[in-house]
Amino acid sequence: MTGVVGAIVEAWGELRIHKLRVLLALIGVACAVTAITGVTALVSMLNQSFKEQTERQSGRVVTLNVNAWSMGENATPPTGWDAEFERVLERYDITYASRNEWTQAMIRYPDGTRTTQVQAVDADLGTINRIVPEQGRWFTDADEEAMAPTLVVNEAFLEAQGLSDLSSHPTVQLGDRAPVRAAVVGVLRDEWADAEPVAYVLYDQFHRWIGPDGSGMQSGGSGPAVQGPMSAQVPSMYLWVPTELSTDLGDQIKRDMQAVAPGWQVDVQDNNYNTGGLDRATKWVGIGVGAFALLLGGLGLVNIALVTVRYRIREIGIRRSFGATSGRVFFGVMLESVVATVVAGLVGVVLAVAIIKNIPVERVFGGGIQDMPPFPVSAALVGMAAAVCVGALAGLIPAIVAVRVKVIDAIRY
Repeated sequence: MTGVVGAIVEAWGELRIHKLRVLLALIGVACAVTAITGVTALVSMLNQSFKEQTERQSGRVVTLNVNAWSMGENATPPTGWDAEFERVLERYDITYASRNEWTQAMIRYPDGTRTTQVQAVDADLGTINRIVPEQGRWFTDADEEAMAPTLVVNEAFLEAQGLSDLSSHPTVQLGDRAPVRAAVVGVLRDEWADAEPVAYVLYDQFHRWIGPDGSGMQSGGSGPAVQGPMSAQVPSMYLWVPTELSTDLGDQIKRDMQAVAPGWQVDVQDNNYNTGGLDRATKWVGIGVGAFALLLGGLGLVNIALVTVRYRIREIGIRRSFGATSGRVFFGVMLESVVATVVAGLVGVVLAVAIIKNIPVERVFGGGIQDMPPFPVSAALVGMAAAVCVGALAGLIPAIVAVRVKVIDAIRY
């Protein structure tokens, strides 16, 4: 142990003597370590960004999507569908789930009343699909007990109402023959250019206040029938379940829902598809970039180390004449490079952390990351390991040269 500490102290002393030469090489090593550490962290952030974008489209992993299809032209919607939905959540202890029903409703605009696309959902859909409104908020459980319906709309809907924000706490009139007034609490970004107005409403509120025909109804009563009602449909179900139980739960839920839907074909699909290929691709790209940067930084250190050894040949010969073993000389020269690159590695890791923490995520990834991953410890470890490896490799050649020097020739040099 004393020999190792002594070799390290000796290496540090030599670095202080030749600090100018070493510094020139270590700048390249520090930049290389910054690159490989930063790229490793960026790959982690990139994978998280891809994951969140996928979850906004298809839900968290694993989300079961339950749909029912009519097996005949005169099929009527099953009356026990919603009740069985609640029993399924309780039976299988599912925390996050939502129904999803695409329908239409009559909505009042400044230029008149017209039919508008409405999506009736549950509040948990915001968690399952990582919904983050541009303005306002998404639905909460408290909205279920509100005395009037609440809406989350897209930007096209807000613009059609002649509004640009929610500062005026706007309300809109829903329904035609028995209208009800609803409060707009959130605005979502349009999914594409020239999008049509779309309103999101809580599923229970929709059926309590508006009705399946979209004409509107009073609480506790029924709305008048309108001409051309929408065809019979059953709301889809989204259920976020544990990955290891998704297959078994899918089969059981399909059986349970099929039992209350005679004349309908119930289908259950999940989003547990393999995304490992993309993760591996980004990982190898990051490794390739970092390896190239380390190669450039290591070459400079090798050149400086070789020049330094040639400059110190007489010193090495004198040390050998006083009893320094080949092993001591070998490890002494190698440790000079290792100690230097460890210091450069620490500087590079600190720089990488500072850069990553101040990176404009929205500009780089085209959108914010909702669950920003912390700076990965693995990235810092990779950077330090790379620095040590570069130091060892860069010191190997000069160390071999130093060991092969003959004592008499070195003293005469």
